Amino acid sequence: MINLGPDYSFEQTAQAQGLSIVAGVDEVGRGPLAGPVTAAAVILDPMRIPQGLNDSKKLSAKKRQQLHDELLLCADVSIAHASVEEIDELNILRASHLAMERAVAALKQRPDHLLIDGNMIPRGFTGSAEAIVKGDSRSVSISAASIMAKICRDYVMWDLAQHYPGYGWETNAGYSSKSHRLALEKIGVTPHHRRSFKPVHNILYQEK
Repeated sequence: MINLGPDYSFEQTAQAQGLSIVAGVDEVGRGPLAGPVTAAAVILDPMRIPQGLNDSKKLSAKKRQQLHDELLLCADVSIAHASVEEIDELNILRASHLAMERAVAALKQRPDHLLIDGNMIPRGFTGSAEAIVKGDSRSVSISAASIMAKICRDYVMWDLAQHYPGYGWETNAGYSSKSHRLALEKIGVTPHHRRSFKPVHNILYQEK
């Protein structure tokens, strides 16, 4: 079966059941050693869906930025984070769910149904919701959320890189690249590193 890219069918199925306002929800930043985890929730206007929406990882930086700018003009968009402290306190899965819950809560409209990327529905969502595996390449609403979350988090990491040079966050976004790991060993751990993540934890443990 050929995947032709995301479409609006999940949203239409929900709307046919009377769930008229449908939000796509996705997060980015579970894997990095540094920085927050960021989630976005997006309610698309079915009459103004930008062309070319897809999983943010499948788009060029230029196309992502173009779609991000279009979505700000034609969709209800909300972005939220869970901090490094929350990641270390709760664990990365719960923190990513917390960011999703915050993003949905901050939408201008109250959604009747949520389409969530992945295989779990965060426990804070008590209304109508469904988890969709690889949802960012199947539902345009989730695709839109993946784009908004990625652009925002990349900007956060670029900004942090100006204050903490040497780790390459402006290009690696806090992920565990070779240059990032070498910088961790050479320069040390910053307040924006996730202490519960093994490479960071090991360095702190060695220091003691």
